[in-house]
Amino acid sequence: MELKQFTIRVYGLLFNKQNEVLLVHEKMPHLHFTKFPGGGLELGEGTRDCLVREFMEETGLKVEVKEHLYTTDYFQASSFRSGDQLLAIYYRVEAIDPLENLSLEEKQIDISGKIETLRFYWSPLANFDLHQLTFPIDKIVARKFLQSK
Repeated sequence: MELKQFTIRVYGLLFNKQNEVLLVHEKMPHLHFTKFPGGGLELGEGTRDCLVREFMEETGLKVEVKEHLYTTDYFQASSFRSGDQLLAIYYRVEAIDPLENLSLEEKQIDISGKIETLRFYWSPLANFDLHQLTFPIDKIVARKFLQSK
């Protein structure tokens, strides 16, 4: 595979008082996946600013970015674009808005001219199943976080 560019993505782990973490199931025409909320870094944007923007766009929640949890330190090809190398950065976030404002209903959003269907849900940490996550980096982050608890 010939590499063409880096893709930088930033994700947040948001927890509620019931000791659950927020996940999102996304549907695109050619791909369905479950991951932590977040998305692509835009030119001229810092990683924390990216995560605040992504949470607002996807969930409607204002969040505060807390501590850095993980950054990929190995080669990972992008699942979305052939020839892209993925760099993923994870933070813990806290909601500024009440979590009751988060809709768990399926909704559609326009991302760069493509319609995606999103459904957010809370997953209990007590019996967290790594298999519900689609991407390998998310599984690494979840495993590390669960081991630290």
